[in-house]
Amino acid sequence: MTTQISPSPGRWVDDGWNTTVRMGVVVPHADVGPENELRAMAPDHLSVHAGRLHFSAMRAGGEMDPTIPHDPVRAFTEPPHLDNCVEQLAQAPLDVIGCAFTSSAYKHGPRGEHALAARLAEHARGMPVTTTCLAAEQAIRALGVDRLALVNPPWFDEELSAAGAAYFTALGVDVVHHGACGLRSGQPHITPPALYDWIRSVAGGASAVFVAGNGMRAVGIISALEDRLGIPVLTANQVLLWHVMELTGTTVSRPGYGKLMNMYPST
Repeated sequence: MTTQISPSPGRWVDDGWNTTVRMGVVVPHADVGPENELRAMAPDHLSVHAGRLHFSAMRAGGEMDPTIPHDPVRAFTEPPHLDNCVEQLAQAPLDVIGCAFTSSAYKHGPRGEHALAARLAEHARGMPVTTTCLAAEQAIRALGVDRLALVNPPWFDEELSAAGAAYFTALGVDVVHHGACGLRSGQPHITPPALYDWIRSVAGGASAVFVAGNGMRAVGIISALEDRLGIPVLTANQVLLWHVMELTGTTVSRPGYGKLMNMYPST
């Protein structure tokens, strides 16, 4: 008879259960961008757990129209579907929930975004809730930004981009540039070199850049852009993770992802 010997505890390998902060994130059903970027930036002790919510502007495989219609943007944050998604996500043993969606905030403005977070908090079992644009607001204040270059995805039309400029203007920020980046529309067509070159061409006169859109591939160029431009570069998923870390008292810096990710805590 063969005796089985269990390996010693020193031989166990990491199984992902020892994270001390668990982040829940609501994402559009066909979008993998937020999870990719959040996991790339997250420190080892923070795990990311997504809840998916149908976004009718996206199709299977992440396909979408060259410019997204506005009705699905508005509908994404309307009750009851988002509320139900947050409530279901909050059943897991999480510490904080973030909403990885930018364009809906452009439609209802800062007051509407604060009201949305308060509404969602009622479904979150007492844990804090934040959104991309609320996180951007906090990041802008922490960095003292007064002149912003706002770079939107190519699938945002001019009306939506102008609403984004109005959003940040309402926060007291001078938006010195706003517009969709001049790249081919569609997530597979956003590459780090192309986006880097585009942002360099429009950031003049700004004290910071905000690359909006959680489905926009952007975090890999933050450090290179900051080195070139000499100003902070913010992106949708970067500010969301930063604010989550703030809300949970996480103080580990993340080199390589910009000045913001080395500011813990900001208050």
